[in-house]
Order: sequence, then structure tokens, then C-alpha cells
Amino acid sequence: MADLDSVDRQLVDLLQRQGQTSYSDLAKAVGLAVSSVTERVRKLSERGVLLGVHGQAAPEALGLDLLAFVFVSWSDPAVADAFLTRIGAEPAVQEAHHVTGQWNYLLKVRVTTTRMLEAFLTNVIKGVPGIERTETLIVLSSAKETTYLPVVAPAWYG
Repeated sequence: MADLDSVDRQLVDLLQRQGQTSYSDLAKAVGLAVSSVTERVRKLSERGVLLGVHGQAAPEALGLDLLAFVFVSWSDPAVADAFLTRIGAEPAVQEAHHVTGQWNYLLKVRVTTTRMLEAFLTNVIKGVPGIERTETLIVLSSAKETTYLPVVAPAWYG
């Protein structure tokens, strides 16, 4: 996993769990001097292991109560660039994944209401020339949702 030693993995784990942890607290947790931790975090960022430290907002606190997954399909490869440009500029799209199977892309979308979702589908997705069809799944509840990435291979894997 990206040539990380156990201290680097521990730092990545701690920062994922609580990005506002001070370098002093990180140093205590991993048993190093603050200057060493500062240097390691800087190098992890430069290497692209850490992509930044972000606050995570509660969607419901912002009125974004509706989570939907939208499958999008087209047959003309020329549609891809316009589609990616359009959704790349759209804050309602949290994730966009190029997928296998009968669909070209799977989007994770957060909006306030079904009315807003309808407007998103009509004006954003179907507004891209060449989009042939969509299928939307509305999430009723989420048992688990995280941005956390494991820093070691799970026990169930070989």
C-alpha cells in the first residue's frame, strides 16, 4: 500500500478519523517529535497520500435530505466530454463513476427534495445532448456511509 510504514499508516488513520487533530496530539499518538510528524504529514501530502484535511458537513443540517444514485447512458462516445464537463461543475454531484455493464456512469447526487431532483435530471443530465436514458434510485436510509479508507488490508483478505 503505497510504501507506507506503520507510523505513516497510523498518521493517515488518525487524520482520516479526526482531521483537526493537532500535530502535538498526533506526535503523542505515534511516539514521535512534533517536528518529525510535521515532516511526515508534509511528505504524505506531497506524495498524494493525503489529499487535504476537510471538515465533513452533515447533509441534513444543510437541508440536503435526498440522496439519489443516478445511472446515465449514451451510445455515442462523443457525449462523454460534454457530460463530464457539465457534471464536473455541478455541486449536487458528489461522485461520478465510470462503470461496466449497460450504463456509462453512476452518479451520487444530494439535493433537497424530489422536485429539486427532477429539475436536476431535466436541466443538468438530460440537458446534455446525446444522453439517451437514466435510472434513478432514491435512498430511503443509509446503514453506513463513510469517506474513511482502510490503512491496512482486512483480516479476511489472505
